[in-house]
Amino acid sequence: MREIAATIAAKSPLATRGIKEVMNFSRDHSIADGLNFVATWNAAMLLSDDLSEAITAQREKRVPRFAD
Repeated sequence: MREIAATIAAKSPLATRGIKEVMNFSRDHSIADGLNFVATWNAAMLLSDDLSEAITAQREKRVPRFAD
C-alpha cells in the first residue's frame, strides 16, 4: 500500500487532483457529461507548469520536481 501511495505522491499534484475530480464527477453524471468534464480538465492540464516540468524531466532523464 505504501508503494502505491509513493507512486501517486510522485506524480503531478494538479493531475492527481484532476483525476479525483473527474472520477467523482463522472460517478454522478452521464457518460457524455463526464467526457465533457474530462476534456475541460485535460485542456487545463496542457497549460500547467507541471506538463512542461514532466517533459523536461523526461528529456533530462531525471525525476520531475512538481510545485505543491
